[in-house]
Amino acid sequence: MPIEYRPIGLIHSPFEKPTGMPIQPTGAGGICGTAEVFPEFATGLKDLDGFSHIILLYHFHRSGAPELVVKPFLDSQPRGVFATRAPMRPNPIGISVVRLTKIVANILHIENVDILDGTPLLDIKPYVPAFDHHPVERFGWLERTSHQVQKAVSDERFAKPAPGGKRPKIT
Repeated sequence: MPIEYRPIGLIHSPFEKPTGMPIQPTGAGGICGTAEVFPEFATGLKDLDGFSHIILLYHFHRSGAPELVVKPFLDSQPRGVFATRAPMRPNPIGISVVRLTKIVANILHIENVDILDGTPLLDIKPYVPAFDHHPVERFGWLERTSHQVQKAVSDERFAKPAPGGKRPKIT
């Protein structure tokens, strides 16, 4: 059964290429951007301004072909893609919790942006701590390396290869 989504808008950020981009919103403190919601969906923004943080769901439009085992940014060991946040997924859907600073018409002004410029926006949900924050007992292989996320930046390992070329080898 085919599933189709159509973008509700575009995310705009200072990041025109993956290299050097923060790999999570935690490492993107203070980086500003906008989420442009297409006019036909703008009515759906009613009451969103009452939330300080929102969840953006988006399409990894510049990731390479899906891989089930990847070498994630914070580890040198190959890991199953579902145990990572790598963009080269069977369904290349990204998620980021960002700070909502204001809404002007159909433009959401956001902070802590770790998303490429021009990324198709699929959905927006309010972040509600009572719903979305859970104490955890364990968080797998990231227990050893998650403290590095604030300084970690993206490289080309998950980007689409250049036309006629191969994906760069990352060591």
